[in-house]
Amino acid sequence: MTTNHKPQDRYKAVWLIFFMLGLGTLLPWNFFMTATKYFTTRVEVSQNASSVTAGPSEDIQASAAPQASKSERNSLSAIFNNVMTLCAMLPLLLFTCLNSFLHQRIPQSVRILGSLVAILLVFLVTALLVKVQMDPLPFFVFTMIKIMLINSFGAILQGSLFGLAGLLPASYTAPIMSGQGLAGCFASVAMICAIATGSELSESAFGYFITACVVIVLAIVCYLVLPRLEFYRYYQQLKLEGPGEQETKLDLISKDPSTASHPLGEEPRAGKEEPVVSAPSSQPTSRSHSIIEILKNISVLALSVCFIFTITIGLFPAVTADVKSSIAGDGPWGDYFMPVSCFLVFNIFDWLGRSLTAIFMWPGKDSRWLPSLVVARLVFVPLLLLCNVQPRHYMSVFFEHDAWYILFMAAFAFSNGYLASLCMCFGPKKVKPAEAETAGAIMAFFLCLGLALGAVFSFLFRAIV
Repeated sequence: MTTNHKPQDRYKAVWLIFFMLGLGTLLPWNFFMTATKYFTTRVEVSQNASSVTAGPSEDIQASAAPQASKSERNSLSAIFNNVMTLCAMLPLLLFTCLNSFLHQRIPQSVRILGSLVAILLVFLVTALLVKVQMDPLPFFVFTMIKIMLINSFGAILQGSLFGLAGLLPASYTAPIMSGQGLAGCFASVAMICAIATGSELSESAFGYFITACVVIVLAIVCYLVLPRLEFYRYYQQLKLEGPGEQETKLDLISKDPSTASHPLGEEPRAGKEEPVVSAPSSQPTSRSHSIIEILKNISVLALSVCFIFTITIGLFPAVTADVKSSIAGDGPWGDYFMPVSCFLVFNIFDWLGRSLTAIFMWPGKDSRWLPSLVVARLVFVPLLLLCNVQPRHYMSVFFEHDAWYILFMAAFAFSNGYLASLCMCFGPKKVKPAEAETAGAIMAFFLCLGLALGAVFSFLFRAIV
């Protein structure tokens, strides 16, 4: 088969669909985290439908509450971020691992569509609860259950998408990574807009949750369109068929793009092989692929992506969010310094790094430069720890000016996005086409393992400052 027989991705439709699916994977969770202040406020003060920003009457009511109730609410607020991290990371790691082993037993369409619908329902309930009065303790417990559900289904969704992208050329993992990066940019801009407009927490949170629902619906529509595209169907066949049959299969797909089999009762035409065009699902094959062998082939890339996110989450945002401006004084820059310098700068440059892999991929998948550059990111640990992190107890401030911090954050974020995207693109290309989906799912597991390890190391990095 020659390259002339390969179909083209017309109008970059498949690329754009994967970009939208990547956006739909992380934007809901990014908006959920952006509303953290809304959640902590609701577990501090007994709420009604319009009292997320406490007014005078709420202050009087809170001051008249029993001391034991106050203590309970304060303790819930104090532990909210830690419990949220635990409830997010454990399901994320567990279900990504399960997806790596069980993806051949559950159809791909069930995993992806089921996860998107489940996350959509959780966010619809979350949006409705903005208007519903609940006591702090039940609200806290219910929120943690929602966090576990979002990250459980999010893990299955992310692992399945990377496995799906592994069936296509390496450049089609890049739009997923780019879409995920853009999700962080949207969340950062939303946070800045909320500060600039002085919106109430309840109004901002409701807007976040409804926006997340809209994005999930668009992602569902995009996924349903995917099996109708010839470019996608062609690469699905590469997984199911031997290389000797591909030319015949491609011709048949081109002649009958709308059906996957003959209608009931219709006989196949003589002398022509019956096309079998699969929907976006993962059908078990007769061959069982050894996960150990796949791991051996992608071990360097898998460990690299794990190391990248261990360093990134170890520093961001646990350390970087505690950096204080040295030039703001009493001006408005003090209010915008952290949302702009930390979150917006990180998300923009992370997105740029992820997006660059769509047009430029260096070093190659077998190059020693790639793991060397990954390890070189260790330099950001001392660089960021020596910025103006406050409060601090052991280390001195060496890079006090805001410009140093912004420069380090830009390089830190760009290297994270670019190198992580390279690893995720190259991983499935280190194995046979029939094993690419499994390799993509395993790469997603090591990505999540890096997130979990980073969350653990974040306590160490913050403690030594």
